[in-house]
Parts: sequence; C-alpha cells; structure tokens
Amino acid sequence: MRIALLNEFSQAAKNTVIFQELSAVTQENGHHAYNLGMKDDNDHYLTYLNLGVMASLLINTDAVDFIITGCGTGQGALAALNAFPGVVCGYCIEPTDAFLFAQINNGNALSIPYAKGFGWGAELNLNNIFRNAFGSERGQGYPQERKESQNRNAANLFVMKQAIAKDYLQALKAIDQTIVRESVLGKDFQKYFFENCKDDTIRAYIESLISQ
Repeated sequence: MRIALLNEFSQAAKNTVIFQELSAVTQENGHHAYNLGMKDDNDHYLTYLNLGVMASLLINTDAVDFIITGCGTGQGALAALNAFPGVVCGYCIEPTDAFLFAQINNGNALSIPYAKGFGWGAELNLNNIFRNAFGSERGQGYPQERKESQNRNAANLFVMKQAIAKDYLQALKAIDQTIVRESVLGKDFQKYFFENCKDDTIRAYIESLISQ
C-alpha cells in the first residue's frame, strides 16, 4: 500500500514525529510511506483546504492508496477531504478508531487531531494508531459476523459519493482556482504526483495551473 502523509501549517512542527512513527509501522508491514508536507515552517504553506485538494488528486489519479492527514482538531481536514468524490476519510483520535475504521468502513484516509491532547506519549498513540490502521487485513468486519453487511455498506458509500458529486475534473475546475493552484505548488508534492499520476487529463490540468 502507498500511503501519503499530509498536514497543514499549524502542525508542521510535528511532521517529523508523525512521519517517523508512520514510516516505522509501514516498513514493518510491507507498505510505503511518503512525506508530502508541510514538513516545517519553511515548507510550502498549506491549510486544511489545500489538504482536501491534494488528497483528492492523489486518490483520484491512483497515485496513492491511502492518506494520513490532520490539523489541530482534525475536523477541518476531515471535512475538506470528504468534500471530494473518491475520498472516504475517517476521524481518528486513538487506536480503536483506526481499527474500527479499517475493519468496518474501509475508507482511504484518516484525519488525526495533532494539537488536541497531543502531549506526553503522543508518539506512542500515533504508533498504535498506525498499527491498527495498517497492521492487518482491512475490511474484516467488527464484530466479524457483520462483515458482509459492513463491506456492502462501505462499497455503497463510495458509489453514492461518486453519483452525488460532479465529474472530478469538473469539480476541480468549479472551485476557486487559487486554492487548487496553491495546493500543488509544493516541490515534494509535484515530484511525487507527476511521477505517479495515472490520469493524463488531470496531469495536464495541473501542469497548466502550475505554469500560470
């Protein structure tokens, strides 16, 4: 599984700790983690609105399989990611949330509050969150006897979001283009996106925005 880390400006100072714990868990479980920022106060400036655009681009072009994101409360990033088709983001405060989201909802993103309650032992909580998110096969149901109905509902949620939303490229073009452009100007994001994007039409659109 390819997993991207995205966080906004208020939590940039914690990026190193977050990615360290994510990398440790993903390596143990045969996954690959990519740090796409913000990495520090001097990195490309991102708000939770930018995180929504970035995550949606990565998911909808099959550049990654999963997004780890968040902000101070985790709520802004959660709302921004879930605004887009193709993205089903859960809210995760502690390891049980991560386990239940993986087994019941089986979405493709988690938003974590990095300011609220982020104190002594925070790195242990992150490590355990990531172990519960990525340390076992997903979609197994909880309790297991409800697996069939839970998997059906999770799959139907993706279909519902796709039916309700505009065509993804039309949606990107319909929102404030300044926000979209700001979202893709980070060097780490650009390098990863252009190397892994599997949709030539969206690639061309992003290239046109960057060149403006």
